[in-house]
Amino acid sequence: MATSKFTKTLLVGSGVVLGALIAVGTNVMANKQVDSEAQSPGIPLEDLQAFAEVYERISTDYVDVIDDKSLIEGAISGMLSSLDPHSAYLPPVDAKEMEEHTRGEFGGLGMEVGMEDGFVKVVSPIDDTPAQRAGIMAGDLIVKLGNEPVKGKSLSEAVDIMRGKPGTQLELTIVRKGEDKPLKIELTRAIIKVRSVRQRMLPEGIGYVRISQFQMRTGPDLIKAIDTLEEENKGELSGLVLDLRNNPGGVLNAAIQVSDAFLNDGLIVYTEGRIRNSQMRFEAEEGDVMDGKPVVIIVNEGSASASEIVSGALQDQKRAIVVGRDTFGKGSVQTLLQLNNNAAIKLTTARYFTPNGRSIQAEGIKPDVEIERVKVEKVEESAIGNIKEKDLAGHLESEQEAAEEKSEESAENKAMKETQELLDKDFELNEALRVAKTMILAQKMQK
Repeated sequence: MATSKFTKTLLVGSGVVLGALIAVGTNVMANKQVDSEAQSPGIPLEDLQAFAEVYERISTDYVDVIDDKSLIEGAISGMLSSLDPHSAYLPPVDAKEMEEHTRGEFGGLGMEVGMEDGFVKVVSPIDDTPAQRAGIMAGDLIVKLGNEPVKGKSLSEAVDIMRGKPGTQLELTIVRKGEDKPLKIELTRAIIKVRSVRQRMLPEGIGYVRISQFQMRTGPDLIKAIDTLEEENKGELSGLVLDLRNNPGGVLNAAIQVSDAFLNDGLIVYTEGRIRNSQMRFEAEEGDVMDGKPVVIIVNEGSASASEIVSGALQDQKRAIVVGRDTFGKGSVQTLLQLNNNAAIKLTTARYFTPNGRSIQAEGIKPDVEIERVKVEKVEESAIGNIKEKDLAGHLESEQEAAEEKSEESAENKAMKETQELLDKDFELNEALRVAKTMILAQKMQK
């Protein structure tokens, strides 16, 4: 049986959230140790004077009265958003929602988003949410929210519109690659409760684990999922398919733990940044939950951040075969710095690298086996079809047919039927299963 090896604590700072690493601390900026060469020069006096002049002009000449707090927050937000797509100012309400997101429960439509060319880009829909059920796909560009154009809005403004009271509806206008015209999709807002780990048995003793997002408990939940599969299999698994498709990332600690679960030693990931606190290395400890059995990881263009840490680590350490399509390419580390007014800033502080020194930023993880996105349709048999022995009247009954007649629809048969239906629909999972079977056969032949 699988047993937990997560006795150590890898939390950085006093908390971690979406991005790859987010350290939480009050007024932490003043306490950071900064290398002398990383220190920036003081702000030139003329630039401060220009800022004060613009501030004064807006305060006195703008067509509407704007309160000082809004102007200051707007200046901070603009300063951070000009750095990169992931740095942002989080007012107190948004900072609280970020913490809720990490715990796996929050309100909204259920998708991870970013900005591209002034539009909201879907990084990935989250499993079992309104967005995923409505068919929202990674890479979709949201151009209108209801009747409001997205162009000209900040990401936080767009997200505020997408949030709302559960049960209320919002129509999204989406531009999708391969579609001739924009799509209009209506979604109903809901409380999003993300269950990050799911499992099921595949044929021939191969386990399947789906991780939809990396949360605080994802590491231990992975171990529990494998334990459950081994109980269902009545013995050790012959292999494992780990599904990280459309996984937008999450808690760094969880990515370390998931990687560590399949490794006995070696480097998992390291980070490099200007401040000493952002220069870290994470090593695996003894204890491979699969005991060397084959592992196949499925990724796609919606696999980002922590997903890329896991797939990159196990690929470099030659512990898993990665299949699918090139990942998103988010190789930067965000640190959540709480301010004295209960707001926070999410600041990019480092880049992370795979054990072999590959930077994932803007490159992503390239799979060992590429699986193109295809639309699978079942070919209906003709009226005559292929005639087999079992189709002949009065044929001798097989043992399997006799057993099926006696058992009717047992829970085990129902689960097998559901699994086969899933494999029939999911071409990528079917291909990953083929790779896993090949790896298992190759491993047996080496013994």
